[in-house]
Formats: sequence, structure tokens, C-alpha cells
Amino acid sequence: MQGLKKKTAETGGQRAAEVAYSAIRTGILNSRWKGGSHLREQELASAIGVSRTPVREALRRLNAEGLVTLVPNLGARVNDWKAHDLDEIFGLRALLESYAVELAASRIGEDEIAELKRLCEKMEGLIVEGQRIDHQRMSVYNDRFHGILYEASGNGRLRQLLKQVVEMPLVLRTFARYERRDLMRSMNHHREIVEALQAKDGAWAASVMRSHVRAGRAVFLDAATSS
Repeated sequence: MQGLKKKTAETGGQRAAEVAYSAIRTGILNSRWKGGSHLREQELASAIGVSRTPVREALRRLNAEGLVTLVPNLGARVNDWKAHDLDEIFGLRALLESYAVELAASRIGEDEIAELKRLCEKMEGLIVEGQRIDHQRMSVYNDRFHGILYEASGNGRLRQLLKQVVEMPLVLRTFARYERRDLMRSMNHHREIVEALQAKDGAWAASVMRSHVRAGRAVFLDAATSS
């Protein structure tokens, strides 16, 4: 909990509700609080260094995003995503992300293509046989990769929908679930998506993205059903 206090000090003049929201949301997405964990308002307020009112507002926002469920007069409970939840989420991702790259194929610029290639190299550089994979850095690079694709779609509403859908499984998600072979397959998908975008072939890009998302779905559902 010390990390939450430090984060508050660094944010300075931000509104208390925004500070509380950011701190709690980050904690959930980073698995500080597992699915089913009870978040008590007073404990959060003390840890973050704000009053209960901004914590209450932050929990309402997180409830609207689907990350927590409000518990009357107590606080909230971190949502515990089950196999059927992940199945629904990845189904939506396959539709939305494939549409995003199909749009991006006709709009993406050379600078974005170059950045996607650099991110591919960085991610591939983390998968070295015999060495421990830095999953945190992998996750950062991967999120940036997909973020560029969303931006290149040029569709603001689609980007907002993807933001809502993709963040839900992050509660459960970590690249530590992936075996090395799963990561290599994922990296190959990334490379082929970039090739398709460079060729301005939206149908090709969309097809690979669907395969990419469904492969991730298989990994997560296997982990969810075996846990």
C-alpha cells in the first residue's frame, strides 16, 4: 500500500477523485487486488491519502467500467471474470479489433508502420531462449502496438468501445500465462498484421487479427478453466 501513497504525492494538484480512481484502477489491473477482493472505502482512503468521498466517486466510475461491483454501505468487490465472461469479451475483441485494422489499412502512415516494426523488434527481443521473459515490458509494448492500430483506424467511437472491452480481461490477464511458444505465435501474428497494413490489404489484416485474438482467447480460457 506504500506505493499508492507515493503515487498520490507525485500527482500533486490533481483532483482527489481522479487520484483515487487512477490508484484503484491501476491496482486492479496490475492484480494488486484479485477477483473477488473486497475494497473498503476507509482503507482505500487511508492508503491513498484522500477522504472517503473521492474514493466513493472512483468506485462508481470503476463500477460503470465493469471492473468492480458496488456493495451498499461497504465499498466494492473486484469482479471475478469467469470462463464465459472471457469468452464473450474475446468474441467482441475479435469483431472490433479486426474491424479496426481493416480501417487502419487504408489510413495508416509510414511513421506508424515504422513504429509498429520497432515494437515488434522490442517484443521479439524479450523472447530469448534460456532467459527469463520480462512480462511487464512485454505487456507495455503489446499495449502500445495495439493502441497504434486503434488510433490508425480513425474511428473515435470504435477506439472507445475497444478501450472498454479490452481492459476487462486485464484483471486476469498477464503475459505470464503464455508459454514461450504462445508468445512466438503472437509475435508472428504481429509481424503479419504489419505486412498486411503495409500492403494496404484490410481483409488480410482483419483475418490475421481475428486469428490473433482467438489464439489469445484459447490461452486465457485454458488458464481460467484450470485455475
